[in-house]
Amino acid sequence: MAALILLAAIGHRRVIGRDNQLPWHLPEDLKHFKALTTGQVVVMGRKTFESICDRLGRPLPHRHSVVLTRDHQWRPTWSGEAQGSEVSVIHRLEALASIDAPSLYVIGGAEIYGLTLPRASAMEITEVDLDVAGDAFFPEFDPDQWQMTAEPWQRSESAGHRYRFVRYSKAIPA
Repeated sequence: MAALILLAAIGHRRVIGRDNQLPWHLPEDLKHFKALTTGQVVVMGRKTFESICDRLGRPLPHRHSVVLTRDHQWRPTWSGEAQGSEVSVIHRLEALASIDAPSLYVIGGAEIYGLTLPRASAMEITEVDLDVAGDAFFPEFDPDQWQMTAEPWQRSESAGHRYRFVRYSKAIPA
């Protein structure tokens, strides 16, 4: 199976969203997201896919979007062409094993993160130094099961708040 890499921006208290949107605007994180996922397979839940299409008017360009949903009747309402975009719908987590790609980037939402965390080999987390209200949260994880590599804290020139990029790699038991 392809390596599962969870990709998220997380505020204080593990907040990742509010009203199906990011609770902050951080251009540096969006640039980081684009650099990691362009040309890759991104896995997300139905609500995340719909919020992306609502915001952009199309799926993420130059990526293969895989939408994981329990609703067997659901089909993407978006129609048209997006440069380099492909959309697939799956109904079981196990179906990810059939995707031929070296890595799958899991990009949300909260329920999908929770389902895939036990199978993840890495996490690419943008820690956002903000205490904001939220209704979607990244799942708790045991830091002892992960090796962390963090970049220094930086301040966003346009947004004004601090952030840092952190990579977690699954620790290999001794």
